[in-house]
Amino acid sequence: MIDTNSPIPLHLQLKDVIAEEIKGGIYKEKIPSERDLMDRFSVSRTTVREAISHLVQEGMLEKVHGKGTFIAQKTPVHEWLDSLNSLTHTVKKMGMVPDSKLLKNEIVKEPSHITDLLQVDSLYTIERLRTADTIPFAIERHFYSEEIGKQLAMYDLERSTIYDLLENNLGIELVEADQFISCKEVSVEDAEKLEVPVGSSVLCVERLITDANGEPIEYYTSNFRPDMYVFRIKTKRKK
Repeated sequence: MIDTNSPIPLHLQLKDVIAEEIKGGIYKEKIPSERDLMDRFSVSRTTVREAISHLVQEGMLEKVHGKGTFIAQKTPVHEWLDSLNSLTHTVKKMGMVPDSKLLKNEIVKEPSHITDLLQVDSLYTIERLRTADTIPFAIERHFYSEEIGKQLAMYDLERSTIYDLLENNLGIELVEADQFISCKEVSVEDAEKLEVPVGSSVLCVERLITDANGEPIEYYTSNFRPDMYVFRIKTKRKK
């Protein structure tokens, strides 16, 4: 509930309460009116509107003019670009249940530009279909040196968080990522797995991760359903 003595702003506390009640199934289609929320939590209209605005921005709610604020049918996963997190962590933070299906894990020689980036002769690739609340939203492709890949293959790659395995089990510290985001036409194979129309566009992420010594550890590429994934970044104007 709302704690007036907490250092956390009231609108953020209220936002979290409403979000938890939505996830708990208390509201089926729409949330209570602003007046109902004001009376229940003894807060101002401004506090209620700020809380709702945050949830609308996060894709959990949608406002319909003249009808009220409704629960979004599909909540997209939001990833902030100011930190390096696993998809599992990102999905859990949204209050959703993450899952993976291992599609491929094998040694390959191509693509050659990735072998050049990782400074190896052969690659170990791990490909997984990722879901949030059983909805497919991404296909991830991880590329490592053959040595690192074989070590990762000893673990359950469907249920494990790969970055946790790298850091906690293999003792590899992931420090920095050079990341690119673009839009491209989805392949026929990926369209079927992501349950999107052939010829539609997906968000494509390419990322090179290095360790504390600047050595390349992983090349990562992922195709995201644009209706199920949102990249966010907060910026300030320089004076």
